[in-house]
Amino acid sequence: MPLETTSPLPQHRRHGSSAGQPLTRRDGVLKVTGRATYAADNHPDGILYAVTAVSSIARGRVTALDVEAAKAHPGVVEVLTPANRPPLAHDPDEKMPPFGFRVEVLQDDTVRYVNQPIAIVIAETLEAATEGAALLNPVYEVEPARTDLESGKRFDPEGIGIGAPARTAHGDIEAGLAAAVRVTEADYVTPPQYHNAMEPHAVVAQWDGDRVTIDMPNQTLALSCASYAAYFGIPAENVLIRSPFLGGGFGSKAILNGPQILAILAARMLNRPVKLALTRAQMYGPVGHRGRTWQKLRLGVDEEGRLTALHHQALCTTSSFDEFLEPAANASLPLYASPAILAEHEGLRLDVGTPGPMRAPGLASGSAALEVAMDEAAEACGMDPLDFRLANYAETEPVTGKPFSSKALRECYAEGAKRFGWSGRPLAPRTMRDENGFLIGWGMGTAVFHCPHFPAEARATLRADGTALMETAGADMGQGAWTALAQIAAEALGLDPDQVELHSGISSLPDGGIAGGSGHTASAGLALHNAGEDAIARLAELATNDPASPLFGAGNIGVVARSGRLHRRDDESRGESYAEILARAGRSDVVGTAKTARDPAVASAHAMYSHGAVFAEVKVDPDLGQIRVARLVGAFAAGRIINPRLVRSQYFGGMIWGASFALHEEAIADRRTGRIMNADLAEYHVPVNADVPSLDAILIPEDDPHVNPIGVKGVGEIGITGTVGAIANAVWHATGVRVRRFPVRVEDLLISREFA
Repeated sequence: MPLETTSPLPQHRRHGSSAGQPLTRRDGVLKVTGRATYAADNHPDGILYAVTAVSSIARGRVTALDVEAAKAHPGVVEVLTPANRPPLAHDPDEKMPPFGFRVEVLQDDTVRYVNQPIAIVIAETLEAATEGAALLNPVYEVEPARTDLESGKRFDPEGIGIGAPARTAHGDIEAGLAAAVRVTEADYVTPPQYHNAMEPHAVVAQWDGDRVTIDMPNQTLALSCASYAAYFGIPAENVLIRSPFLGGGFGSKAILNGPQILAILAARMLNRPVKLALTRAQMYGPVGHRGRTWQKLRLGVDEEGRLTALHHQALCTTSSFDEFLEPAANASLPLYASPAILAEHEGLRLDVGTPGPMRAPGLASGSAALEVAMDEAAEACGMDPLDFRLANYAETEPVTGKPFSSKALRECYAEGAKRFGWSGRPLAPRTMRDENGFLIGWGMGTAVFHCPHFPAEARATLRADGTALMETAGADMGQGAWTALAQIAAEALGLDPDQVELHSGISSLPDGGIAGGSGHTASAGLALHNAGEDAIARLAELATNDPASPLFGAGNIGVVARSGRLHRRDDESRGESYAEILARAGRSDVVGTAKTARDPAVASAHAMYSHGAVFAEVKVDPDLGQIRVARLVGAFAAGRIINPRLVRSQYFGGMIWGASFALHEEAIADRRTGRIMNADLAEYHVPVNADVPSLDAILIPEDDPHVNPIGVKGVGEIGITGTVGAIANAVWHATGVRVRRFPVRVEDLLISREFA
């Protein structure tokens, strides 16, 4: 099939594309053969190894460290403590926007959470550094740990998440509740969850004068360069971050953390390369997590099952010294039509590491509560859960009244229900069993995620041999960005993807924006698209102004870029190859560039979201209360799909994480000490293969002319948001037990009279 391209530029247009094709991942072979180089795989000459010594208490101060014993250990080179830490150019207790958090970099002897860095041991070998850290034998002055609702300090926050208001109101909530025929009110609890990417946080730092090269997994290359430059008092261009591969990020690798800063500082102090990699247990503290929430929902409903009021309150945990509150109540803002909506948040300070963005921040926790509350309201009305959601379908964004840039949620409901067999669902619970006597339940939930667009840059070079080089400093965390971005670039250039070399993952390239918020493909992709368009426009200018070219004089008519050739738009038999144009012009290449950002006028005029619906089947042992997810069917509308193979993979990953949220995942802290008792992958439960059910992801066609010029939305996080509630609702349908605490536990069922 010929590759064709079209363009909004006046002098040329594109036909067709490899975008939309299910190409296999470019990085797949490197990863499965072990040739992909992650941060900790780098071993420059003269490397030293750093190990973080961390606190074992949640609150207090370090009164003594046996530094001499550690330094006397063979192979130990230096021990960094608050007593000898070199100064930093930026105050670590002062935030740096937009993602700046207060960090612990040995600025004093105060301990604010378990696993806080209290020293760094640097040695010739990892073993020596590890043993040296064990010899420090810290002595503490311990204060009582504030670890729960009773001991924590409540406060009214100024903001939540990354710059969102703590309270959003639409209409009169009390009047709406008073006008309701029935009011559903319930409380929900979601647990703390910790980042457990396959690749722990790691850094290899080496200095050359006042320049530093950093190998690390990183989701925000340009922003991080600026932040590290501020900490070390050097120009941002003197910081080079190399991050070609990330073994999962989920938001945590967009944020600077103390251990990484200390490793870079140690490398400068000792004038040798230093490597530091956190252990699995050490990731439960300094690198962010999803904070616990306590949520209350009040839903007022009229005689026809339509909402009269939707009140969502969330009490969210943060650290004692910084603020990141899970914007959970905001999950109620974009989905359901109601004349009155109120989302409000309160904070709770605990002696924990500061939470941070974790896959689908706010919407994961908030939709878990909202979707169960919607099911409870449907039950109170005697309505099918899907019919109830359709009765409250929002044609415009409920709070702002803005039209959606696109919204195919009705189609998601219809196709998902059809594929799942929802029409055969009995309304009453405990009415279905399988051949083994297990209780069967069916539940559903609505999925939603916003569509951010981050400023990004790219460079496109068309070369004399007819191939191209595309460059942008983006990140591939496993989502397949290298492949999807190459497809977008190839489309813009009228080339086959195999003819496009993509360079990414290093900060010296044009800023590819933020790899997060499900916005990376749209942001970096648009920059690549526009850079490719610019390169083709420059090539077309060479040809149409050259009397020797068959395209001479076609500037006003326009040209078509296809399969490495430009053709006259009015006569496609007249054309020539890119190589021929460049050769005649005596050029080795032609370069196009682009800087892109969302048009503020478009952003203010439209509400931009991806939508979906998830349907779940669970089976519950009637004697033991054990729960297994048997089937998950998700239908999602997310604008233009660049690579359906990769998109399905992302939807599957999101639904699996939703199952983890619903049934498995929770960090359990000792209330006396604040220590996370299950800080490993043996006892911090995540799904394994045996827990993953039959998965089906339906890609609903959707054209969005407003979200960005390439029509791309995000798919990485939306799969969580409908799945958690769908599974919880299916558990109720199987057992008659309404569980409002996550993860759903066997004991929650066994102690219920409804289950017995």
